[in-house]
Amino acid sequence: MSIFLAMCFFSLSMSISPGPVNITILSSGVNYGFKRSLPFVSGSTVGFTILLTAVGLGIFNLVAQVPVFYIFLKYIGTGYMSYIGYKIMVSRTEIELKEEQLPRFHQGVLMQWLNPKAWIACLTGVSVFGLNTSYSMLLAFVSIYFVICYLSLSTWALIGSKLQFLIKVKNGMKVFNWVMGGSLILVAIFLLFSDY
Repeated sequence: MSIFLAMCFFSLSMSISPGPVNITILSSGVNYGFKRSLPFVSGSTVGFTILLTAVGLGIFNLVAQVPVFYIFLKYIGTGYMSYIGYKIMVSRTEIELKEEQLPRFHQGVLMQWLNPKAWIACLTGVSVFGLNTSYSMLLAFVSIYFVICYLSLSTWALIGSKLQFLIKVKNGMKVFNWVMGGSLILVAIFLLFSDY
């Protein structure tokens, strides 16, 4: 198997699998629709690829020397993701599209940088493919990951938009928001106590 095919499979498995960002995007798709979720999808993709590039360019070595970083990331990330989960849970079930409620580009970027799953993917990808020694391979991996990540996250938004029928079901949105928000909080707590 070529290294590029392996990079594609790695990127796809990490991007499409459920995680904090994917749960948030799914919820956004249901609540706001596909198009209105794209700024968050774009921010998440850009945020991740910037993180991947930074890890490949040397943060990898710095992080390895500062073990307390992982502890800090766990607590800050859990706090931020729990806050987003809470906001999803208590969001109004009547869809009133106010500009300030729409998922934003910068929120997507921030969520990736505080997402332990994103850090795991970056650190693993850089170490497995030996990308901290080859800038051309790092550029290839970042490019592959950008495309696959954007498509994967867009798929979550599209699936969410197809679930908008829940708006018409009595208490459908309320239950959905509680399940999605609660799931995000549970994922955050799981990541806090996992040994990655």
